[in-house]
Amino acid sequence: MTTTTPNDDQDRSQEAPIRQASRLSTDTLHADRRAGVEHGGIHKPIHTSVQYGFERVEDLIGVFQGSLKGGFNYARQGTPTTAALEAKITALEQGLGTISFATGMAAITATLLTLLRAGDHIVSSRYVFGNTNSLLDSLEGLGIAVSKVDAGSAAAVEAALRPETRLVFVETIANPGTQVPDLEAIGALCRARGIVYVVDNTITSPALFQPRSVGASLVINSLTKTIAGHGDALGGAVTDTGLFDWSSYPNIFPAYRKGDARQWGLQQIRKKGLRDMGGTLASDAAHRISVGAETLALRVQRSSATALTLARWLQAHPKIGAVFYPGLKSHPQHELAGRLFKASSWLLSFELRDPASLVAVLDRLRLPVKATGLGDTRSLIIPVAPTIFWEAGAAVRAEMGIADGMIRLSVGLEEAQDLIGDFEQALA
Repeated sequence: MTTTTPNDDQDRSQEAPIRQASRLSTDTLHADRRAGVEHGGIHKPIHTSVQYGFERVEDLIGVFQGSLKGGFNYARQGTPTTAALEAKITALEQGLGTISFATGMAAITATLLTLLRAGDHIVSSRYVFGNTNSLLDSLEGLGIAVSKVDAGSAAAVEAALRPETRLVFVETIANPGTQVPDLEAIGALCRARGIVYVVDNTITSPALFQPRSVGASLVINSLTKTIAGHGDALGGAVTDTGLFDWSSYPNIFPAYRKGDARQWGLQQIRKKGLRDMGGTLASDAAHRISVGAETLALRVQRSSATALTLARWLQAHPKIGAVFYPGLKSHPQHELAGRLFKASSWLLSFELRDPASLVAVLDRLRLPVKATGLGDTRSLIIPVAPTIFWEAGAAVRAEMGIADGMIRLSVGLEEAQDLIGDFEQALA
């Protein structure tokens, strides 16, 4: 089969990352050097110290009490290496501050557990990552009510709100179904109601979208994926955009109601979620992620363009029943994604017309790595129902639109024609 030739409108939709990414790449590349690095180094070095000593005990006390900014006392709460990465993520997301964690799930867990209490209620997109969905179920066991709705409709979110609703949680592009929430309208709703708006930006990353633009209070990134991008380091982060008024939030502990109210949310997450829960990002991983972030814009530009080319090709193949990718005009949120995102990312899913052929087709593929994970330089492929959503059960899969023949593909940096050729022989 031949590759579908895009029309002029579709071509122009892929030019945006080239125009928009220049400042992002430049600032990220030179962030460490501009902040000052020992001995003229280009990168912040890997600090392995667990303890940090002080000549004056007054300074040690100041770090513990928060009056001395920029100091370190114990590596569980951060190191100079993780602090340098946090500064980069803050700049990428145009935020107020960032806290890094050992994984993306650690970032989500720390955020929810430190900001919510028994009796609170949250509204979440129905189409969230499987482990996030599992975490939400666990929260219900702790007395926190959860409503899962189709966040493609802000009206559905609004209908689920209660007087005790504290937080709304969505992902920019759902994994694996690629549903896109009505991010702008939900942001306006949360702002009007004084509700914390948490947006998981993992799939798009700040190279394609900055949730601050739609009023997000907090932004989550699984640094393991798009930002690090090489499959060699785990990490996560939560960024405060500075848009939420924490002085009005009832769940801030008295100990953290001091100083600049804009910092209260992050302070509580760092103290309760990082210090107490211990999901600390190691300096070595932070260094790897920081270096990976330098090529973020280039990688996302390339993988998004390849994903769009491959999605069009798959859509035209007679053995493919459906393709889920926001860059396709057939996608229900195509116009919304085109308005919000600079490109549609590297994530696509598709269904085989014959689900019984799923294993045989995947086994014939030679380029995509048959593995879980996302956002790698190599393409990664996995059958969804019998693996990452197996534990959820058939009822949940049906509710999320996950068919038995659904396949998830994280597109890497291979040549588009090489991937097409591999799929062509596997489907033959």
